[in-house]
Amino acid sequence: MSAVWHPFFQHATEPAPPRATGSQGAYIQTDRGPLLDAISSWWVVTHGHNQPEIVAAIREMAGTLDQVIFAGLTHAPAEELAEALVAMAPAGLKHVFYSDSGSTAVEVALKMALGYWRHEGDGRHRIAVIEDSYHGDTIGTMSMGERGVFNAAYDPLMFAVDRLPFPSGDGAATLAAFEDLAASGRMAALILEPLVLGAGGMRMYRPEVLAGLRAICDRHDVLMIADEVMTGWGRTGRLWACDHVGVEPDILCTSKGLTGGVMPLAATLATARIFEAHRSVDRRRTFYHSSSYTANPIACAAALAQVRLWRASPMQARLEALGAMQAERLAALAGDARFTNPRRCGTIAALDLVVPEGGYLSEVGPRMRAHVMAEGVLLRPLGNTVYVLPPYGVTGEDLDLAWGAVASFEV
Repeated sequence: MSAVWHPFFQHATEPAPPRATGSQGAYIQTDRGPLLDAISSWWVVTHGHNQPEIVAAIREMAGTLDQVIFAGLTHAPAEELAEALVAMAPAGLKHVFYSDSGSTAVEVALKMALGYWRHEGDGRHRIAVIEDSYHGDTIGTMSMGERGVFNAAYDPLMFAVDRLPFPSGDGAATLAAFEDLAASGRMAALILEPLVLGAGGMRMYRPEVLAGLRAICDRHDVLMIADEVMTGWGRTGRLWACDHVGVEPDILCTSKGLTGGVMPLAATLATARIFEAHRSVDRRRTFYHSSSYTANPIACAAALAQVRLWRASPMQARLEALGAMQAERLAALAGDARFTNPRRCGTIAALDLVVPEGGYLSEVGPRMRAHVMAEGVLLRPLGNTVYVLPPYGVTGEDLDLAWGAVASFEV
């Protein structure tokens, strides 16, 4: 038996996983044959595996600067990347704080928001979230997320938040509930996954609802935190999901695709208002947060290469073409009685298997995963929800392989 303890993997019931031996483009080579990476290796790979420009940037930086403490030192890759992120982000986000994962990016955002209100002398401390959300696996981020099988064992460690109903339809119930909460004067921040709730089942809502929530935040001076860890870097068809309706959050979290899916790195972007609340001759107002590998130069170099690829390529056209290909293949299954609720947002396409027992623990998920892997496709259904979220270099033939494997599954 291997000494490795795998994530989200039940060692008592699942067979030993394939051993990855290489990767290129949209494919992972394994000791059992090639696999189409139809989920971008947990939503991180953007342009494709082993992009030469990113690999070259990593090699060059590794021979120059490996790891240095970022508390009291700085370096060019971090400075240049911060400037690039501010230029590409929604207007108003002027400062960049680095960490190393989506979970830590969100933890940073929560601490920024609560620190802001404390330093402003306001007693606000409540956080509003949308039901079925997922924001990470650390204690703070689990507290923000939906309670259930993921985190039931850790409930004694978690704190209470105010939950809004998922914005179905026009989102009127969600907007009304948030209006009431925001009007109380106790709300420090609203945190949300813009347009798509990823781990919650690829649940999608209208851009107009996002704009409505921003308007309520403005009306009652509530900070909006956009968790774009999954939705950022083009997944919803725009660089940021917030871009669909011109929403400008007070704090934005990014990770996953930031380095093209090659190196662990995250960034939390904040407005000058939040930064200035922490900048003071009073050292007690210092933002006390860091990790050992904050702004690792090699990871920052990879992210800069990814940014250059983004700027040099006709990315918007590529995203639209991929979205159209996804829509075509999703439509082909729309009349199949085995599936329901086909949906798409940009490059993300999903549908639900019709089974007696749905939800994350549905037994159909592992069966579907094993079936498509035998067909040469890597998918990780969320219970009875099946989704395809591929790298942007995927071809029509690749998508035919992925959706063909889904279509050949017998429920």
